[in-house]
Amino acid sequence: MTAGLVLLGSDLRTLSRVDLQPGELLGVGTPRQFAKLPADLVWVDAMPDRQRFLAICARANQHRFSHSRLELARGARALAFADIVRITEETEMRMRRMDRVLVIAISAVAILLDNAGRAQSSRQQVPIFEPDPLWSEALPNKWVTGQVGGVAVDSHDNVWVFHRPATIPDGEKAASLNPPQAECCIPAPPVLQFSPSGKFLRAWGGPGQGYEWFTSEHGIFVDPQDNVWLSGNAKEDNQILKFTNTGKLVMQIGHSGKNKGSNDTENLGGPAGLFVYWKTNELFVADGYFNHRVIVFDANTGKYKRHWGAYGKPPDDNYKFPVRAELLKAPPAPQFHNPVHSVVVSNDDLVYVADRTNNRLQVFRLDGTFVREVFIARNTLQAEGTVHHFVLSPDKAQQFLYLVDGSNKVVRILNRQTLEILANVGGHAGHNAREFFHIHSAAMDSKGNLYLGEVNNGQRYYRYAFKGMGPAATR
Repeated sequence: MTAGLVLLGSDLRTLSRVDLQPGELLGVGTPRQFAKLPADLVWVDAMPDRQRFLAICARANQHRFSHSRLELARGARALAFADIVRITEETEMRMRRMDRVLVIAISAVAILLDNAGRAQSSRQQVPIFEPDPLWSEALPNKWVTGQVGGVAVDSHDNVWVFHRPATIPDGEKAASLNPPQAECCIPAPPVLQFSPSGKFLRAWGGPGQGYEWFTSEHGIFVDPQDNVWLSGNAKEDNQILKFTNTGKLVMQIGHSGKNKGSNDTENLGGPAGLFVYWKTNELFVADGYFNHRVIVFDANTGKYKRHWGAYGKPPDDNYKFPVRAELLKAPPAPQFHNPVHSVVVSNDDLVYVADRTNNRLQVFRLDGTFVREVFIARNTLQAEGTVHHFVLSPDKAQQFLYLVDGSNKVVRILNRQTLEILANVGGHAGHNAREFFHIHSAAMDSKGNLYLGEVNNGQRYYRYAFKGMGPAATR
């Protein structure tokens, strides 16, 4: 739609400080003729028939108007008045003799079009999402799921869900009680796999021979070879399990109940986030709910390689954090708080670590060298913090870093290079579509669709479908 500046009225005292070249006079008309024009920027000045003009335009439902000032509609950018049009004394005298005059200044059209084009091109294009509540089909066997500790997407765009059967309320698993209390339902196995279209494929997991299962199911990651990595976040969950995608044990790292602290190189402390970096074939672990570090293992052998704490320094379990209200006002904490909740590695060898309760993320090189930190909604007092989970966009450059902020019920879209927040998805609490209760984990497929999992009373997993790119909405 063409933008333009419209000058209306016979009393031009407010315009006497600027001048207009005679050649800039484009046209005149009646208010009724003008009401059909697609102008975005309108000047309504004093005139005998002003009320009639406004009524005509209001019925046209095209514009907004103001008296003796400029007002913008449809998002046009504000301009300095002197930059828009100049009115000469000669033209002013001519206009005084007109009773109902509409002047469209061609210079304003050019300026507005130019600025609108520049503004549109300069606005950051961001991914746009819509909730897709019917993505996954109903589970078979009257199965029901509990809190969703983690979600993941494999190299075939299959979606994996890791839930906590023990968290299902009795009223939702009544058929499994002894004696059964109702016809529905039964806890599903902890690990569920769905096709990209949401078709249920398989389920497995739980206690078995040759490995120690978790007290509280938490993290899941599927590596490029389709191995499924799992972790737990209870105090005694000091191990990581590696399975084939059909549920056959490949390897266990660490042992239940054996954690010796943040400098233990054999065991974990409630490991939360898992990520296998394809370039180095290393497993990066956000460790965790009881330790204060990132730890790295060889993904084939499980051999320990290195670990570090906040700012790339050794972790110190003896550090005492102030109470939360004081923590948010104090200088940045020298240690990771609990939990160290998520870790991802970008294609350009940067490690992003979620220091959830400190309301910040920190960035490192592969060897643990500190690069920078950024706080997210730092003044959020809710004890669960603001940096829950990360997802990297699927483009080769991984232009965007998606950040789950569970406390504020939002997924934030960051420019990965600058770590500037470009847009938000959500921001409203609830249990319906377009509402988040307690987002805890996230994953993304190769097409850019976003998958989310909720804990506490959320107990759900769902998809936000990618709908293309668009200008970032005003935040």
